[in-house]
Amino acid sequence: MMFQHMFAEMSGMLDEIIHYYPGASGPARQELAAKWQLLKTMSDGIIEEWLGFEEKLGHFRQTGVSPDGGALPAPELPEMDAEAFVKGQGYYKLMMFAQALTQFKQVVEQYPDSAVARTYLAMCYLHLNESEQAVPHFWRVLETCDSKRIRSIIYNALGCIEAQNGVRLKAKEYFKLAHYHDPSLAEPLANLESCMRSSGKLHYGSELTSLL
Repeated sequence: MMFQHMFAEMSGMLDEIIHYYPGASGPARQELAAKWQLLKTMSDGIIEEWLGFEEKLGHFRQTGVSPDGGALPAPELPEMDAEAFVKGQGYYKLMMFAQALTQFKQVVEQYPDSAVARTYLAMCYLHLNESEQAVPHFWRVLETCDSKRIRSIIYNALGCIEAQNGVRLKAKEYFKLAHYHDPSLAEPLANLESCMRSSGKLHYGSELTSLL
């Protein structure tokens, strides 16, 4: 509730700036500019604090012990310990894909065979509308990865690329493959329906954060 109130206040201040700044002048314009700078500073600070929290939370998860005495699954992938991976995943959750891309590039350079890091990297490219950069990474993962969840996420992404390119027949094939590999994922079926109706928004990548 505390954070909801804070973000509501920040959103209200931003609405005020958006509404009045274009027509403001003199002291009023300067005041709105000062509010904008304050919001930007607060936003940057919140993001950095949140990323630090995510990193600390990730280190605790790796101990394998939860506060209620139960066991937490210990990570099996060494790249998950990398600071760049933790930051990249944090940026990805915040939909800051350019920043996430920079982090996952570092992880892939150090762990070129990491399916999950390369999938994140490719998905960042896709979100940044650079599908030609994403596709080779997707196919490299498909050639070596046995994880049904990752394969489903990738086939779904490839389906979205084909649909955006107007190749709906191929897109449908990929969405069906995605559903086949992991029927528990909702995105492929939703995208298949959108593709068949030739309308609706395509969804990809949101289920990637549930991998770990």
